[in-house]
Amino acid sequence: MSAISSDPEVMRHFPATLTPAETSAFIQRASAHYDKKGYTYFAAVHRKSGDLIGFIGLSDQTYKSPFTPATDIGWRLSPKYWGRGLATEGAKACLKYAFEEANLTAVIAVAVTGNLASIRVMEKIGLEEWGHFDHPALMDHEELKRCVVYGSRKPVSL
Repeated sequence: MSAISSDPEVMRHFPATLTPAETSAFIQRASAHYDKKGYTYFAAVHRKSGDLIGFIGLSDQTYKSPFTPATDIGWRLSPKYWGRGLATEGAKACLKYAFEEANLTAVIAVAVTGNLASIRVMEKIGLEEWGHFDHPALMDHEELKRCVVYGSRKPVSL
């Protein structure tokens, strides 16, 4: 995961690449989140090769915005696996898990407006655009601060 999070191409829509220590801290936070909530940004492994390809999953977000606190669905994959539909496949499974197993009532996804690949995944998994906002954690990064939020509410059973 450290190699993926230190890749400038992977992290071009983030303020910086991550160091190995920062990646380790991210993994520790994800593990603690799983222990508390039963979901997290899970390690994603390629079925055929067994390679770690990144992460796909769910995590609670509490930064100040009109739609938080909320549970985010997100992904970060190695460029070697981009364009194969793997983020979409994994995100669909996580969205199903969110509503059917974790019993969440809504899920969001956030991307900087220039991250068209992630926005396409959001649309492919059935999320709807909820609006645009300036991300409070990105205010010092003019080119990144404007973000789009997509979301879905749990379908109502009849």
